[in-house]
Amino acid sequence: MPEQLLRVLRPDDARRVIGRGHPVGDILEAYEWEVLERELGHLRVSAHLPEAVRNPRGQLFGGFTGTYVDFMSLFTFWAGREHERGEKRRWLATLNMRVDYFRPVIGPRFEMEGRIVHLRGGTGMVETRFFEPGTSGMDGPEGDPLVFGYTTLRVTG
Repeated sequence: MPEQLLRVLRPDDARRVIGRGHPVGDILEAYEWEVLERELGHLRVSAHLPEAVRNPRGQLFGGFTGTYVDFMSLFTFWAGREHERGEKRRWLATLNMRVDYFRPVIGPRFEMEGRIVHLRGGTGMVETRFFEPGTSGMDGPEGDPLVFGYTTLRVTG
């Protein structure tokens, strides 16, 4: 990977998943996501809803929802591997993705949680859920996920 891209993918601040300069990350303003939890195969972040990804009703536009799921899956796949285990980050390809929409993501903030649910060799399946801030998804109706996604990824380089 070019060194400039490596710097973008590895921000100096451990509370962040990415720095400025990544084309997709900049649209999502992912450089401002705050890491709430990070361990091997698990990542939870607090994010905001930028104007550029809202529909005319002020909700997260459906097409960008998949972009969030895909991007979050990539960071979940590497969560805890580089810093705790010294693994070198490599390119990942998205092989398959499913997104279920339960309620609109309105913002201004929401949380995303990713978890590896299957890993064999260089292929893994990541589950991603979106929640209202401060809920766990297990707190009754107000904690139910807004969005649920599955992504299958493969290490490609």
